[in-house]
Formats: sequence, structure tokens, C-alpha cells
Amino acid sequence: MDLRLPRVRGLLRGPRRMLTAAAAVVVLAGAGTWTAVAGDDPPPVHRSDRIMAVGDGVRLDTSYFTAGSGDRRPAVLLAHGFGGSKADVREQAEDLARDGYAVLTWSARGFGKSTGKIGLNAPDGEVADASRLIDWLAKRPEVRLDEKGDPRVGMAGGSYGGAVALLAAGHDQRVDAIAPAITYWNLSDALFPNGVLKKLWAGIFVNLGGGCERFEDELCRMYQRVAESGKPDAEAVALLDARSPQAVGERISVPTLLMQGQTDSLFPLDHADRAAQAIREGGAPVAVDWIAGGHDGGDLETDRAQARVGAWFDRYLKDDESAGTGPAFRVSRTLGSGSGDGEPRLEGVSADSYPGLKSEPRAIELRGREQSFDNPAGAAPPAVSALPGIGGAAGLSQLSSLGIGVSLEFPGQHAAFESAPVREDLRVTGSPTATVHVESTGDDAVLFAKVYDVGPGGTQPVLPSQLVTPVRVADAGSGGKDVRITLPAIDHEVERGHRLRLVLSSTDLGYASPAAPATYTVSLKGDLHVPTALGDTGPTAGLPAWVWWAPLAGAAVAAALLLTARRRTTAPPPDPALAGVPLQITDLTKRYAKSTDRYAVRDLSFRVEQGQVLGLLGPNGAGKTTTLRMLMGLITPDGGEIRVFGHAIAPGAPVLSRVGAFVEGAGFLPHLSGRENLELYWRATGRPPEDAHLDEALEIAGLGEALARAVRTYSQGMRQRLAIAQAMLGLPDLLILDEPTNGLDPPQIREMREVMIRYAAAGRTVIVSSHLLAEVEQTCTHLVVMDHGRLVQAGPVGEIVGSGDTLLVGTSARVDAPLVGKVAALPGVASATATDTGLLVRLDAGGTAGDLIAELVRLDVPVESVGPHRRLEDAFLTLIGEPA
Repeated sequence: MDLRLPRVRGLLRGPRRMLTAAAAVVVLAGAGTWTAVAGDDPPPVHRSDRIMAVGDGVRLDTSYFTAGSGDRRPAVLLAHGFGGSKADVREQAEDLARDGYAVLTWSARGFGKSTGKIGLNAPDGEVADASRLIDWLAKRPEVRLDEKGDPRVGMAGGSYGGAVALLAAGHDQRVDAIAPAITYWNLSDALFPNGVLKKLWAGIFVNLGGGCERFEDELCRMYQRVAESGKPDAEAVALLDARSPQAVGERISVPTLLMQGQTDSLFPLDHADRAAQAIREGGAPVAVDWIAGGHDGGDLETDRAQARVGAWFDRYLKDDESAGTGPAFRVSRTLGSGSGDGEPRLEGVSADSYPGLKSEPRAIELRGREQSFDNPAGAAPPAVSALPGIGGAAGLSQLSSLGIGVSLEFPGQHAAFESAPVREDLRVTGSPTATVHVESTGDDAVLFAKVYDVGPGGTQPVLPSQLVTPVRVADAGSGGKDVRITLPAIDHEVERGHRLRLVLSSTDLGYASPAAPATYTVSLKGDLHVPTALGDTGPTAGLPAWVWWAPLAGAAVAAALLLTARRRTTAPPPDPALAGVPLQITDLTKRYAKSTDRYAVRDLSFRVEQGQVLGLLGPNGAGKTTTLRMLMGLITPDGGEIRVFGHAIAPGAPVLSRVGAFVEGAGFLPHLSGRENLELYWRATGRPPEDAHLDEALEIAGLGEALARAVRTYSQGMRQRLAIAQAMLGLPDLLILDEPTNGLDPPQIREMREVMIRYAAAGRTVIVSSHLLAEVEQTCTHLVVMDHGRLVQAGPVGEIVGSGDTLLVGTSARVDAPLVGKVAALPGVASATATDTGLLVRLDAGGTAGDLIAELVRLDVPVESVGPHRRLEDAFLTLIGEPA
């Protein structure tokens, strides 16, 4: 498992701080060794590599990146994750340098080519090193200074690097802004939650560090002592507390962007929650962003995270008030399976203030009698929740987000309490809580609490994000104790008809349990309380920047649609039964010109509902573009009918004012300001100014004072934001996109994907025609597949792609034939085949992904990822009769 966070780009800038560090940095080697780093955009990036002495014989391997010349610029310290080195953040550093920052990266003590022992961000070790690097930046002629010895500097990093950013902000007042990601607030709480050793993660830490001898002596002794006893002592807790940002929390008073992973059993969401509360109490701006991935896998949303961190630094380091820093709270939600590798489709929901983890609690009554269960001798066999080390984009947490249960409980080793079926969809955002009474035949009891989402009939229980809370109950043997349990923070939707099941287990694979056998007795002492701060009706997150290819051509299409709408034509009366249906196509037919028997579209019928993103698919010549042109009223069908919100479509139909169409075209008029471009576009449609929803569009753009500047002065990112505003003017109820990703690079394609998903999530409808099947699979909720002008199939993406009875198991090493045979013989497995990267396993009617994973672990298969195998491309080629 790699604890390094891939490329979370960004810098931080902010208020002036005044503390200088005492120790100077001595440059030992490499000074003045500049190299040009090639990039797509000028100016080139120059890198200088140096070995710096920071005291006590420790030498740090550093790289310094700048681009261009001229005015002084803010600086950024960019830290790497645990087990990595400065090389991991080189690409990110180059990007930041091109964006106008002076960037310094370094390998932390004990990593890469740096010397010294690993101190887990000790105040007099790694944190002091950061201050000495700031000293060095203060002497650079290209770095902006707030005052002598005080550079304008931000810090960013993921995991281990995120923690040093927090700690440096608390120890050195010259740090001006920070953007830590998927990191910890209290390290002892991360490794010893509620007094229980997180044994697998602790072992992974030591292994990634290169072994116990690579750590400071007191840390090595602490680990050996705790690993042997299975229980943290007071000295161990105090040692890690002193190395935790929490120790200096009241002194962190700079703008802070906290990005925390939802699929993270190492540093769960409550670490960001406590950090946000402490920093906010100090009066500094704080934003919290729950990304979809984490240390246990899932989507780290790298492109979106980079853009947000970059904007955060632009605002607080460059003092660019037009930079949009995003909402105070944002959470990414999985909409379902996406591409063939199992990547989910995501949407973002946000709030103007951070609600914390216990906001708007709802009481859920649980049922169940008092129950007794065993802690077996040696705490074996252990129950399974998360499996540290099996991460990546298709890890176990990925499967749980897609509604596939992968947890394992053993009979006689747990108690369960269950609710009645919920009567309506329930969105849980935060930490559920429950109170139980615990008794033990031994002195202490160690329980592992979790809440499952259970489908109708008890089918396929799902543990959201594979998260569990360990609880040590001291002195539970003398009459027992009432224990209030705070369960892991999650963002999870419980569908109507599902139940919530509170499970208390005596063992868990990731944790150390008492080796002595005991019997635990547990009873309920009240309801389960679940927080519902952001329900399904919560406001959608601000739409991301997207491409600026549409403006003038889009204006022309809109003008054509809306101006022709004024010419009234005779049309069938509206159908009241379809007033809420964005699109109903019935027996639509269009012949080729001068032909009576050749059809571009023939007898086509399908329906699109509100909130859907519909993908219109088909090979060249299938009739997709002809269908869209008829839908927009640009050509007249030879037969059949199109109704939009119950109104029949014909050239000049008034309902076309509710339709927005986007095609590829030129950019903005460069000599006009951003606002003037928007106003000119809207005047071209002929609609009243009050119908433009200009304020909403400008809020999406987030350009601030830049709206008054000529567009020729805009950066590409600013043009993209202006294009968002123009595209959404009028907020059309039905948005039509024909090949919207033509000519876009991968980050721009991803941004377009998020735009479509979020636009539909607001209750509107999007229809997109595209040849990029992987993008369609990640973006669309429903599909219409055409071939030779006819409908081949229509329905939800999941139904067309298939049920996913075939799983692709990625492994760290090739699986030999005997082991493949053992997998094929497992109950519930129809077949197993070795691939270059793992196994292709087809389940039979009784097989489940959860049972398969448990058996693979038992057989010591080196599993790295698990995900559905069939892709939309396979289904599409099958539907149109081509070989897959």
C-alpha cells in the first residue's frame, strides 16, 4: 500500500506572519546547477538540485523550481508522502512553477537521498527542517517577501506531507497558507484509536520506512513494545501526541484547505473535522473537502483536487481576489459504476458552512435482545472490514461504494441490532452514534462497531467505505458499563426499504484484540442517531471549469432556435400527461434526401426523464446527429413525433426556449470584457434580460473583478470559467451536447464530465452524443443505442453493461496454475482464468464478491484490486453486432 498522495497540486498564500527560524541552511552541493525542464507551455521550468545541511549532521536532498523572470513571486514548500521522496512531487512542482510560484521540494529525513532517522514529523526534526527551508527561501531574489526574512510561502502535501504542513503552520508563523490532504490531526489516535492498536497499518508504516532501525530510537522501541503487547501504553500515546498537529492546533491561524478521504481506515474523516474546528476557532478561513478516495483506494480526484488547491493558493498567496476558492464544505458522491476498470461516476454536493459530523441527527430505532458472543482464544479467526494494502482505484472500498458487500463476520463472534426498513431515502453525512451496555467475563472488552446498509430481505449487506470503530471498554467485568460509541464518519445513501444494522464484533483483521478468550454481553441503551447534514436536496457544488469552445457558435445555435420560436407554427396541442417529461420521442422517422426507401432514422422511440444524463450512442451513420437536429427543430421529421415537456417540436416551437444546444465553435470576442461577452450573447437570443439568470451564471464563473477586463487578457482557466457562465445563461431545462469532448485533453474531458453530472443533479436533463464510450460510461445514467437509424436498446447504464458477474482481480504477482485451479474450485465460482495482471473470475448464481475476496485472502492470493470486468465498449460492440 502506497501512502503517497499522487499529485495534489497547489500553493497557499495569505496574511503576513512574523516569526523567523534561528538555524540557517548551508548549501553543500549542487548550487547553480540549473536545468531546463520541457513543458507544453512557455516559459520553461528551471530546476536546481542541492544538498542542504540542516544541523545535527542531517543533509536534505532538495530541488528548487522556477519559471520565467521578472517580479518576485510567492513560494511553495511541497512535501511528499510517507515512504516516498522529492521525486514523487516533481511534476506537481513543475506545474506550480509554470503557474508563477517558486517551488522547493525535498526528501524528508530518512527518505530518498536525505540522511537522518525518521522522526514522524518531530518538532525538532522534520518540522524544524521546514523552517530552515523557509530561511533559505527568504534569501532567494525571486521570492516575494512580506518583510526581511519572511517570504510569502505556502505548504502543500498529502498524508505524511500534509501533516508537516499543518505542523509547520503551528510552529512557524511565516507560513501563510496550507493545503494538507488525507492526513492526520492526532497520530496516536490514528494508530491507537480508542486505545486499540491498528496493527496492520502500524506494521505497514514501519515497513514503508525501511524497518524499525530507520526510525528514531525511541520510536523503534515504542513500536516494538506496543506490537508485542498488542496494547498502547501511556508513553506511546504521549510520544505520538507530541508529533501531532493537534499539539499546536491553537497556533495554526492561516487559511487552510483540508481535503480528506472517505475511503480511509488510516486517517478517517474525523481527523479533518477536528482540524477544521480548531483552526476555525483561531479565526482563519477553513474549507473542508471530502474526496472519494483515500488510503484504502477509490478515486483521489487528482485533477479536481489540483484545481482547487491551485485556486486556494492563488487567493491567499497571490492575493487574487477573483480566484474562486470553492465552498466551505464539499463532499463527492458516487453515482454508480463507470468505466470498465470500475472507476465510479462522481457528483459533488456542497454547503456554505461546514456542518461537522453530528449535524441534524435523526433517531433510528434499533431492535434486538441482549446478546452474548465470544472473543476466541488468540482473537482468531478475525472478522474482515478493511484490508490495508489492497487499495487502488478498484479496492474494497470501491466495491462498497458500488453497493457490493465485502465484509466478513463470523457466527458466535458478534452481536447485531437492526432497524425497520426506512420509509424514504436517507442520506447519512457524518458520524452515527449509539449507546450500548457492555459486560465481559474478562477485565477489558475490545469491540469493533460498524453500521451496515442491508437490502430488502437481508440481501447483500454493505459496510460503507469498509470503516469500523474500535472501542476498548476498561473494567467491563464488574457489572459492565454503558458505552457511547461514535461510529466512523461517512457519506452514504440508504435507499427506501433498506435497513440499518449495528454490528459489534469481537475481532477485526486490522486491529489487535485481546488474546485471552472471553465472553461479551451487549444490550441496547437507546436509538441509533445518524446525522443528515446534506440530504439529497442539498445544493450542488459549484460547477468546475470546462472548455471554452462553445461561445459564438453556441450563440448562433441558440439565436436560431429562439428567434425561430417567435414565428408561430401550427402544432399539435400539448399533452398534459407529458408536462414533466423532458423528452418523449415516438416512431420518429427521417428519410435520406431524394429517397423513398433509405432511412437516416426509422421508427425511433425512447423517453428521457428529469435528472438523467442520457448517452446517445451508435456507430457512424447510425442516425444520432439527424435525431439531435430534429430534436432542436432544425430539420423536420418525415414521420413520428418529438415532445419536449409535452409540447410537440417543430421549427419555431415556443418550447425550444427551454432547450439549450452546444456545438463546437470559436471563442469569445477578445476586445470585449467577460461581462460584455455574456451580455452580447444573451442579447443575440432575443430574450428578456431578466431571463438570463446572470447572477447564477456569474457565481458559477467565479471570476470576480476579472469580468471587467478584456477577454484577451484572460488565462485559459479564466476563459473556461467564462464559458461555463455563458453556457448556463437561461439555465435551460434540456441541454443537448453533440460530441462535446472533441479536441479536449484528459483533464478538460474530466471537467466536462463533472459539469454534465452536476447539471443533471440539479433536476435538469442532459443528452450527450459521443464516441468516447469510457467517458459515456462514467458520465451517463441512461443510454440509447442506435444502429442504421433504429433503436437497438435503451435503459440504465447498469442494465445495458450487465450485472457484472465477472470480476477482474488484480494481483501484485502472477498467479500460478495450481492456485488458479484452487480459485476455480471455490464455492460460488463458475470459472477462473489467469491474466497478465491477475485473475478473471466468473461467479455463478450463488457467488458474491464478498465471499470471493474472503476466500482469496484465505488462499494467500496477492490481491491488489477487485472490480467488475465488463465494460460499456464490450456491451456496445455486442449490441451492434461487432466482435468484442
